[in-house]
Amino acid sequence: MGRFSLSQDLGIDLGTANTLVFAKSKGVIVREPTVVAKNINTGDIEAVGSSARKMIGRTPGNISVVRPMKDGVIADYDTTAVMMKYYLKQAMKNRSFLASKPNVIICVPSGITMVEERAVVDATKQAGAKDVFPIAEPFAAAIGSGLPVWEPTGSMIVDVGGGTTEVAVVSLGGIVTSRSIRIAGDNMDEAIIQYVRKHYNLMIGERSAESIKMDVGSASEAVEDKEMEIRGRDLVTGLPKTVTINAKEITISLQDNISEIVEAVKNTLENTPPELVADIMDRGIVLSGGGSLLRNLDQVISDETKMPVFTADNPLDSVAIGTGKSLEYIQYFRTHPNVSSRPSTDT
Repeated sequence: MGRFSLSQDLGIDLGTANTLVFAKSKGVIVREPTVVAKNINTGDIEAVGSSARKMIGRTPGNISVVRPMKDGVIADYDTTAVMMKYYLKQAMKNRSFLASKPNVIICVPSGITMVEERAVVDATKQAGAKDVFPIAEPFAAAIGSGLPVWEPTGSMIVDVGGGTTEVAVVSLGGIVTSRSIRIAGDNMDEAIIQYVRKHYNLMIGERSAESIKMDVGSASEAVEDKEMEIRGRDLVTGLPKTVTINAKEITISLQDNISEIVEAVKNTLENTPPELVADIMDRGIVLSGGGSLLRNLDQVISDETKMPVFTADNPLDSVAIGTGKSLEYIQYFRTHPNVSSRPSTDT
């Protein structure tokens, strides 16, 4: 029994696109897409995570593949609770049978409402957690990116996820100012789908759009104009069709989304105290999240803000790592709800 830990503390990054579970002293132990396959007729859950994601666009009429999280918050409570139960079971499968229920710190967007936050907490408890403490997503991303969040110095984090982009200035263990917009990776995929539909009369799926974004997508016009063949259904004939698309076209399709992200960064800087702005000018802005991997996004933000911009060492895992590291300060989160966009629940 010596190798089993009775400590059940877990950190969960419950994202719109992916869910990661961080176990104390072990690191990220679960990494799955936030996707569930349901049987429409019986209501049963057919698959969760990676196996459900493989079904997207390939299911028979009685199976529906859904994303229970939308824009960083719960869109389907019951399905989310079942999904969370699956992830917690995965995380605890090698634990001692003597171990108690886990304490969980879970990420929520900084712009979340009290009702939305309560839904996340309740779903996690229903899944088997003992105590659940929410942590603002950008704060967790800042910790996971190695920023000095507990020191009296300003740090700026821009976390571009699947459903939301979180921009925050952090200092002394809290968020000084933040902005949460529901424009992120999923919206970029949708913009690509609409562009291809409009200009080529071609219908493509979510996974194809994501592949295009990752392979040839760019936030600004690239020096090397890459090309990519894409396949889909011709909207005129209804037959399969292949077209070639280039990076310049994808850049055009993403412009509106990129502009909104840049505007969120500017608005946050405008509301930041001058002393902290000076710190940010020295240290730079840090990008995290899967969306930060879009080519030239750092350069576009740097050009618009006239500040240095860096991408975190491990942008995909920054939030999960930060949530896990926050377990060391679990007593702090018992008394300090870490969501900045509304008044603290401490009265």
